[in-house]
Amino acid sequence: MKVAVLTGGSSTERELSLASAKNVCAALEEAGHRTVLLDASSDLVSALRVERPDVCFNALHGKLGEDGTVQSLLEFVGVPFVGSPSGVCRRAWDKSSLGSEMAAYRAIAGDEPTASWPQGVCIAREAFESMGAATAFDLVEDRVIGGYPVAVKPAHGVSASGVRRVDSVDQLGEAVSDALSFDDAVIIEQWIDGVEVTVPVLGSGWDAYALPPVEIVAKEGFCDTVACRTPGAVELFAPVRPASLSNDEADAQAIRAEIERAALEVCRAYQVRDLARVDLVWDGAQARVLEVDVSPSLAESSPFSLACEASGLSLSGVLNELVSQYAR
Repeated sequence: MKVAVLTGGSSTERELSLASAKNVCAALEEAGHRTVLLDASSDLVSALRVERPDVCFNALHGKLGEDGTVQSLLEFVGVPFVGSPSGVCRRAWDKSSLGSEMAAYRAIAGDEPTASWPQGVCIAREAFESMGAATAFDLVEDRVIGGYPVAVKPAHGVSASGVRRVDSVDQLGEAVSDALSFDDAVIIEQWIDGVEVTVPVLGSGWDAYALPPVEIVAKEGFCDTVACRTPGAVELFAPVRPASLSNDEADAQAIRAEIERAALEVCRAYQVRDLARVDLVWDGAQARVLEVDVSPSLAESSPFSLACEASGLSLSGVLNELVSQYAR
């Protein structure tokens, strides 16, 4: 098959996109496919019409690759692609949608609920700039269960951009301003301490399955934007170390299974297709989901690639299976 691998773009995630695309191309070529690397620029549609690929693989990260933009374009021009459709991407891009998506899913699914998530509020930029929302910061301690510390973050974004821990009302103004420099809405929610884990997921619906959860350990503080982009600042363990979950081996395995079930529940709720990654924190009692990433990095050292290796799967084999289902 001829596979167009989409990459680049102009976001802060460009370098990650290029690294991901390079690894994707190598894996697909190892599986016997022909690849063509296409930059998500103003020439993309023309390039797609000239190249006429059998299928597209989206290795574009950041806003355009994850908010439904490139997916809606591919749907419009009629090119099949690996990954979730545009409507799913738009919902997943909005972190404030998690609670409503899960509630809607549970109302009709009937399966045993597993995932939990931080409680909080989402406030639009206009509420601060035109309606005086900042004068009500004293209400945060009552509106967010448990009060301080709280997490302040953009409602949309990647790589923990604009995420801050806030320990008192005096720190809220600066944190909100920082978050709004990335987005037009800000989330103020419970701060969750615990083991940071990301769970790669393959497949769709009830046929989806979780790859080994990957433990994320920041050497200092938490895994914020600086840590994510600083070489050596974050350690990844695939799979998550049992001792991080429990001192009892059997308990650790049961917790890992619960983490995997939580990730799968979230993917079913959003109707994610083909592949995704669910970021969460094990707080000692529950899997607290933070977000779902519909276009996870597949760079050589990414959690997704490490999880494939830990499960005994080759990235080449995984990608071959994903693109082959779209053969025309």
